[in-house]
Amino acid sequence: MIVHRSAPSAASRSLRQWPLLIVVGGVVLGLAIATLGDNTWRIGCVVIGSSLCVGAVERIALPRRDAGLMQVRGQAFDVAVLALTGAAIIALAIWVHGN
Repeated sequence: MIVHRSAPSAASRSLRQWPLLIVVGGVVLGLAIATLGDNTWRIGCVVIGSSLCVGAVERIALPRRDAGLMQVRGQAFDVAVLALTGAAIIALAIWVHGN
């Protein structure tokens, strides 16, 4: 007897999380860079902001079923929050005067 499952398997559900893993990986990398030395915080913040902007692009480009945990609210809200937060972090990293 063959049983057909309409629900996606655990493996296919976990593969849908790669967009979020890319963003989280970039943020972790940026945090690691920011803690390395005296003036690396600026580069780390640019990496963090860029990762968030990549998340906004992913949210626009990916279909709803492939967005995984990148879906928090509606697409427009998610893209606006990710893009504005990423742009603000990059802008602050550039504009803040360092030592």
